[in-house]
Amino acid sequence: MPLDITVRGSAEQHYPAERAIVSLAAAIEGADKQQVFKEAVAIQEPLVSQLKELVELRAVGVWSSDQVRVYSHRPWEADGKRGATVHVARIQVGAEFTDFERLSGFLDFWAGTDGVEVSGVSWDVSAKNRRSYETEVRKAAVDDAVAKAQSYANAVRRGKVAALQIADPGMLTHHIEGRDSMPALAKVAFSDSGRGPELDMTPEDIVIHVDVDARFQAE
Repeated sequence: MPLDITVRGSAEQHYPAERAIVSLAAAIEGADKQQVFKEAVAIQEPLVSQLKELVELRAVGVWSSDQVRVYSHRPWEADGKRGATVHVARIQVGAEFTDFERLSGFLDFWAGTDGVEVSGVSWDVSAKNRRSYETEVRKAAVDDAVAKAQSYANAVRRGKVAALQIADPGMLTHHIEGRDSMPALAKVAFSDSGRGPELDMTPEDIVIHVDVDARFQAE
């Protein structure tokens, strides 16, 4: 009587980061609503100008500045009373860097500029390469499923296994959460160049993880 064997194969590989997505904002607050907006725009203008230059140098792939928020609030004072109205203007800016050396210089300058907030940096491989990397890892996950199923068959003295079904996780049996990729973090270091500390962005590798469910039959 044939024996059905259902397993989950897994694989992951590490790849160097190929792009960095930076989130910034020109953020100003003050007593005059119109003035804080003007000052935020005055910061955004040279920031965007530099990004355009970096696009020409092929250090930046794409950039955007498509969100503006202007609002007012009255902060609480130490005595528990509301203070005077404070107006805030924030203009979001985002950019995708492929040149990490220029990224370090860019952040080194703008992070020290008054009125600029650096929200964070996220790392990834390129969209084109991610597809090919996932194909490699998916094949390795299938190989792992075959090896696992054959190990079960060998344990009960059965023959070579043959695949009946292969699917994404949860499509054969109950759903088990997997992971597609692990977020990469940036290691920040300072170099001694005689000009004071300089920001050095060194990302961890991007981890691509793939799970597959598979059903086999062994005689």
